[in-house]
Amino acid sequence: MTPAPESAGSGPGAAILSRGFRPFFLSAALWAACSMVLWLLMLRAGLALPSRFDLVAWHAHEALFGYLGAVLAGFLLTAVPNWTGRPPLAGWPLLGLVMLWLFGRAAVAVSAYLPPWTVAVADLAGLVVLGGIMAREIVAAGNWRNLVIVAMIGVFVAGNALFHAEAARSGHPASGYGLRTGLAAAIMMISLVGGRIVPTFTRNWLTARGGGPLPAEFGRPDQFALVLSLLALACWTVFPRGNVTGILLFGAGVAQVVRLARWRGWDTGSEALIWILHAGYAFVPIGMLAIGIAIVWPGSLSHAAAQHLWMAGAIGVMTLAVMTRAVLGHTGRPLSASPGTTAIFLLVVAAAVVRPLSGNLPQWAPSLWTVSTILWTGGFAGFALLYGRMMIGPDAR
Repeated sequence: MTPAPESAGSGPGAAILSRGFRPFFLSAALWAACSMVLWLLMLRAGLALPSRFDLVAWHAHEALFGYLGAVLAGFLLTAVPNWTGRPPLAGWPLLGLVMLWLFGRAAVAVSAYLPPWTVAVADLAGLVVLGGIMAREIVAAGNWRNLVIVAMIGVFVAGNALFHAEAARSGHPASGYGLRTGLAAAIMMISLVGGRIVPTFTRNWLTARGGGPLPAEFGRPDQFALVLSLLALACWTVFPRGNVTGILLFGAGVAQVVRLARWRGWDTGSEALIWILHAGYAFVPIGMLAIGIAIVWPGSLSHAAAQHLWMAGAIGVMTLAVMTRAVLGHTGRPLSASPGTTAIFLLVVAAAVVRPLSGNLPQWAPSLWTVSTILWTGGFAGFALLYGRMMIGPDAR
């Protein structure tokens, strides 16, 4: 997953458009920080965007489909050449895809001035083109096992389209089918891709250190956890408050805990670049268990707060972990976390822990929103500062 660094050309312009992770990871980090600050200003200072989406819907949409959409583009455009052996998307075509993502963010922000269908088209275009590029490359190379990722992208796009349809109809889609569809697709992608990279990178690191038991190979516990997770997430998407859904989510959470334990994350404490992968994946089962409890025992936990364990935790922490490692590896730098990198990891993990508390401690909610925003913004702004020059400039020599 981390080949030799590509040639980036002679100047910054050539470098940033040489590989998908460069413009998309930088854009994702900046948007993660800026959109969260905007959300807090709308929440606490009365700032209003000319958007058809209400405040909560805009925040949820941009965190899931906006931020994660950019991370997916950067990751997949970098990973697919590794999977297929074909050249990466670069230059003007890559710039065009970045511009489609930016048009989507702008269209959603000013959607009150536009017909709903134009906003949806502008926002969906980038993800649809990304899915088409992936399908073309995978089919051309005969790399059939990775078509499941294309299918997950298709479900993610469908969730975004449904979110727009719900916004046009009711104006309050943050608790609707679209968000749950997109979030379920994201959690399954983390389960699938994370199930490849977390044990692989852990095994490589432990082997290089020359000692101790290694992570278990993919086996029946992994298959069981994935199948049960798919079933639980499908039920949650359609029946978010059903007792059967809660029981399935609880069972899937336990199965995912067993799966994660087989990867020996407790042996990786001395390297933040490895333990952060385990920490990010851990929010998948933690979120399942929390939402399951919220469903089966109403009033015990806030459903929306538990859902943030996936949004801020599984998605936020795991994507930061993957972006950091990808930038270091693909620009020819050592795969080891600096003190600054460790600090941004801790900031985002802390944000993912603090944010769900607001739903269960309503008297402290405004303060907790502010604290989590500061932590989250510090983490992603720190990533942009520490890694931006690596993405804009040439590879290490």
